[in-house]
Amino acid sequence: MQQFTQTIQVEAQGRRLYDITPQVISWANEQGLNTGLLTLYIQHTSASLLINENYDGDVLVDMEAFFNRLVPDGDALFIHTVEGPDDMPAHVRTALTQTSLSIPLIDGSISLGQWQGLFLFEHRHMPATRRIIMHLIGE
Repeated sequence: MQQFTQTIQVEAQGRRLYDITPQVISWANEQGLNTGLLTLYIQHTSASLLINENYDGDVLVDMEAFFNRLVPDGDALFIHTVEGPDDMPAHVRTALTQTSLSIPLIDGSISLGQWQGLFLFEHRHMPATRRIIMHLIGE
């Protein structure tokens, strides 16, 4: 059994979904394992990780529109606004999504479905450097 770790940084330029699929697949393939488990973990409380459709870009637009309706900026419900009107909504968005993902590695490849991609979901409007830890274990 072998283990590998790597941290990738994403320079998020504001609220949207950022496709990290190519970087993750490239790194996992370089490790040369046949079977294993890849874990991705984001070290932030106002951004998250998603597996979602990576074919039609309208899906990403619709995801953001849905979250804008579900958790609007500046909602009077929220008192935590230290960093602006998108501060608490960003934390709620993170709580509703995921901070880690687990993906099987089978026959030397990450086992994403045909239309699936890996995304950093940035929930803040301001630019931020986001760190995602990748951990691969297998043989």
